[in-house]
Amino acid sequence: MSLPDLKDLLAQAQAMQARMAGVQRELARRTVEASAGGGMVTAVATGELRIAELRIDPSLAGLGDRAMLQDLVVAAVNAALGAAQRMVQEELQRAAGLPLPAGVLPGGGS
Repeated sequence: MSLPDLKDLLAQAQAMQARMAGVQRELARRTVEASAGGGMVTAVATGELRIAELRIDPSLAGLGDRAMLQDLVVAAVNAALGAAQRMVQEELQRAAGLPLPAGVLPGGGS
């Protein structure tokens, strides 16, 4: 590999790094949400894979079923984090110009 080729390769790598940093900043501002129990518990996750909000229908408090509430919270949080992970993966692959595996795009059945 000659010196000009190495410089081009380095410039391409730096451009890719800058593009990925921009995508990560954008993902940090985006959110996804998922629900459990027919919408009784909803978790909102960010592109940083953090839970930003947890909404619990007030009617659940009156039921007194702590175990059910805990199960619904866990289900909603896990679903929201899974959706956020898929969003991050899709955006990073798109930014990198890599082909997406079948079934990864929204509505693709993943």
